[in-house]
Amino acid sequence: MSNFPFLSVLTVAPLVGALVVAFLPRHRPELAKQVAFAWSLLVLVLSVVMWVSFNAGGDRFQFRESYTWIPNWGVSFTFAADGIALVMLMLIAVLVPLVILASWHDAESSKRSVPVYFALLLVLECTMIGVFAAADVFLFYVFFEVMLVPMYFLIGSYGGHQRQYAAVKFFLYSLVGGLFMLAAVIGLWVVGGKTFDWQALSQVDISTGTERWLFLGFFLAFAIKAPFFPFHTWLPDAGGAAPAGAAALLVGVLDKVGTFGILRYCLPLFPEASKWFAPWALALGVIGIVYAALLAVGQNDLKRLVSYTSIAHFGFIGVGIFAFTTQAGTGAVLYMLNHGLATGLLFLVVGMLIARRGSALISDFGGAGKLVPVLAGVLFFAGLASLALPGTAPFISEFLVLIGTFTVNKPVAVIATLGIILAAAYVLWMVQRTTQGTLNPALTEVDGMRKDLNLREKFVVAPLIALIVLLGFYPKPVTDVINPAVQATMDDIGRTDPAPSVGGTVQEAGR
Repeated sequence: MSNFPFLSVLTVAPLVGALVVAFLPRHRPELAKQVAFAWSLLVLVLSVVMWVSFNAGGDRFQFRESYTWIPNWGVSFTFAADGIALVMLMLIAVLVPLVILASWHDAESSKRSVPVYFALLLVLECTMIGVFAAADVFLFYVFFEVMLVPMYFLIGSYGGHQRQYAAVKFFLYSLVGGLFMLAAVIGLWVVGGKTFDWQALSQVDISTGTERWLFLGFFLAFAIKAPFFPFHTWLPDAGGAAPAGAAALLVGVLDKVGTFGILRYCLPLFPEASKWFAPWALALGVIGIVYAALLAVGQNDLKRLVSYTSIAHFGFIGVGIFAFTTQAGTGAVLYMLNHGLATGLLFLVVGMLIARRGSALISDFGGAGKLVPVLAGVLFFAGLASLALPGTAPFISEFLVLIGTFTVNKPVAVIATLGIILAAAYVLWMVQRTTQGTLNPALTEVDGMRKDLNLREKFVVAPLIALIVLLGFYPKPVTDVINPAVQATMDDIGRTDPAPSVGGTVQEAGR
């Protein structure tokens, strides 16, 4: 199966499915949902086969395909996947079917076209797969920009309060970041011998000054997309206005394009600039951890609260990347996966709770667990996973990030650890104010609050709970895939892990 064109098929399949769903009759919404769900399951099956076919001990990039696109510019449809990309592709394949199931009635409540809503989800899946599978810098940029379009319409047409403002803000922030990247992409093409091929560009020797400017162009685009502090202000608005399913993909997958881009493009293509900018990136990471956590504590809107928690988590991922150790780097990539699972679950469950109450305000709840105990229990579990409770998948990744960072930068690791304490505060406070304590009498007058999780919703949350627990106790199948890619990235920038000296202190090797 190693010769099968997995990546191109996986990229095109959701787009074909989107066209099929979009042209289904509007008066048959159930058919559109069923076709979209079946198509997403097909992508999941292909992704599982690709995962099994991947050789963790083999070449760094596998499933490579290349088709000429614009020969005069040196542009090709080139796809390839290393362990980092493979993990993200599996995350997409798992989340999209669950989001479709969770969003079964979202389009109907917005009184807009049901087929178009589910077609947009499949188009979004196509662009997300493409951006992680691209091995041509120009192709990556195209997917990076086109990915904005389906999410813009999902927020602006199917979102809640202030959806148009949030959609425009999301689009403009990402577009500005994309313009910085476009300038850097053109500059890289000029100094790189007029090619966009990643492997060829990774061998190019770039002068120090030029490298720093090119790094900055890419980094700004990725920092906005992630988002890192202080480029984060679009996320709470977009996450708060988007439908719960779209918000789960926004925070669970789209944001990872930023951190993935840093790992795939900034570090290997601009190694010296990465090391020069690392102290600034670490500073932004730790500020984001503490600042976003403090803002999360004060939120009264459930979806905005979850959005701020995501910004704090991305601070941990940024710290893990720029610590430049394989342990922290593996933790960062694992955090990208685990954050997608845990925060995706949290957003979907919050969406179920909001749909029943008809309000996203925490103050409109109180004691809801007495009416919907199963839903309240899943919310509690998702909250514990989000705060990285031992036994859940995020704990492993957060622990690796902190340990790997502590060996080379103790102050950053110590400050980042404050985020764990603040996470416990905002998560437990959210759970206490929504599902615990005295029952809010107003809840008894809402018909939806008397309906606990139905069978469809149980099928949504059960796989995510199982994966979070499984990877919390046995992450080896994933780390075995991630480790070689992270080690290769560290080799690209000339960094090796610190080694203990005879006296027991830590000395940095190869620096």
